[in-house]
Amino acid sequence: MIQLPVIPANQTQRKPDWLRVKLPVGKEYRHVRGLVDEHKLHTICESGNCPNMGECWGAGTATFMILGNICTRSCSFCAVATGRPLAVDTDEPNRVANSVKLMQVKHCVITSVDRDDLKDGGSTIWAETINAIRRESPETTLETLIPDFKGQWDNLERLLEVRPEVVSHNIETVRRLTREVRIQAKYDRSLECLKRISAAGLRTKSGIMLGFGETEEDVVETMQDLYDAGVHILTIGQYLQPTKAHHPVVEWVTPQQFEKYKEIGLKMGFKYVESGPLVRSSYHAEKHLFDMQ
Repeated sequence: MIQLPVIPANQTQRKPDWLRVKLPVGKEYRHVRGLVDEHKLHTICESGNCPNMGECWGAGTATFMILGNICTRSCSFCAVATGRPLAVDTDEPNRVANSVKLMQVKHCVITSVDRDDLKDGGSTIWAETINAIRRESPETTLETLIPDFKGQWDNLERLLEVRPEVVSHNIETVRRLTREVRIQAKYDRSLECLKRISAAGLRTKSGIMLGFGETEEDVVETMQDLYDAGVHILTIGQYLQPTKAHHPVVEWVTPQQFEKYKEIGLKMGFKYVESGPLVRSSYHAEKHLFDMQ
């Protein structure tokens, strides 16, 4: 059994004022909102209640989740259902590509549940989805937020061969808390995944959530580990507890501390550091297409 931190019943968990979000507005957002409603399109932006949906849609960015909505892992922070996934939908790449085209997405982020039940880890559908989007929307740039494929690197290679513009794999938390937060994951396996992405000459990205009980020393150590693994782009955001059954929020990290981590990261040498309470993996994703030359 993995024991989670116990928060006293009399300790308030009211969100601080800096986590309040403005309602989405703007012409571009309204246009995308209308297309999503009219064609009954599905984005993780909506189902995940992302606080930045309005800003991202306004910038022409949207995130889609593939390979179903049931995960084979049971991370203590994640709201996605755990269990036995349904059979792979072989037409999903075409449907996602059609959604991207209808929404006129400029920068498309694709993510997925973990499919440890599949021999290829879902990598075939990943590659087919990227190719289908490129056929339908050749001007759309792509970012893939991928699992670790259980360290079966031939499956990772299948995805890298189609060369999305950005490849992201989130380490999620610091080394000390990995077993508590990411029960079936391994910190060093995630680092190896990122090393292989970077070695393939692709823009490499990772993310950390704060508020699980990590120290500043823990965070800086993980930032250094990621930089040493070849990561170019780092996102740091506040963990928000989906339900009472999930890992509790141990700390509300202040905007000032997030800004400090941004300064530390840029001094380390990361090309981009998005650090703030409301930052999520795909925040400002469209701005991270730096020249690899």
